[in-house]
Amino acid sequence: MNWTTAIKQYKTYLKIERGLSDNTIENYGFDLQKLIRHLDLDLKSNQPLKIDKEELQTFIYSISKKVAPRSQARIISGLRNFFNYLVFEDLRTDNPMDLIETPRLGRKLPDTLSEDEIDQLIDAIDLSYAFRGINLGHRNKAILETLYSCGLRVSELTFLKISDLFFDEGFIKVSGKGNKERFVPISENTQKHITIWRQERNHISIDSESKDILFLNYKGRQMTRAMVFTIIKKLAEQIGLKKTISPHTFRHSFATHLLKNGADLRAIQMMLGHESITTTEVYTHIDRSHLSEVLNKFHPRK
Repeated sequence: MNWTTAIKQYKTYLKIERGLSDNTIENYGFDLQKLIRHLDLDLKSNQPLKIDKEELQTFIYSISKKVAPRSQARIISGLRNFFNYLVFEDLRTDNPMDLIETPRLGRKLPDTLSEDEIDQLIDAIDLSYAFRGINLGHRNKAILETLYSCGLRVSELTFLKISDLFFDEGFIKVSGKGNKERFVPISENTQKHITIWRQERNHISIDSESKDILFLNYKGRQMTRAMVFTIIKKLAEQIGLKKTISPHTFRHSFATHLLKNGADLRAIQMMLGHESITTTEVYTHIDRSHLSEVLNKFHPRK
């Protein structure tokens, strides 16, 4: 099997069998292309079946000088997955990446906002802001309320559909990574702001492909991730916030504030859509003072 065929079939496997997103699959492909370029391989050769540990070590050593340890670890993980796939398909008998170590990474704690900073950002939204007759201030408020109230990823927010809103039951349906669906509780306050935005939305001439999309731009099309980033960046500048924040900061803050106020870690995992609870456990490292308070309050031998 040559490189072209191997990569094509591997991407199909990642999409169908693993259910990974298109962006993740493309990143795996980019990492394989880096290896091919570094070793100056012929795409028509059957090199994937013959490449050895020494060649891979040469490549890993070269990228260690160019990228940060976290990026290096991601590339190594991607290559290990690729060769595992070849073994799984009986195209190789071994994985040459097995004995190559991943660089040790310090735990990177996510940036968060305080409850007061969240309030300041949302209160800074100009509800009278309109463009070409469409009130976008109410849209922006509904966006921030939804990000913080439901802990969504920005892609989950931009793809949120009207048909995903189950307000009578108090939930929204979210399509997460790998198209995995989950139901997330939504507060009455957030429901109120979404309802106000939907009334404004009715005055927009909506693109045929965006009829069911909740958050639209003034042209009636689905908002982009970049647009949400820009809204948040401008609000941060407006209130003089010195932190570098993004839509994901609201998701981190959602989880941190829930944990701080006594929520169960397993419940937070389900709401965030984390496949493994070890991913959610990063939030237990953010506020150690709170965990000490919990111990002192509830442990029988305090």
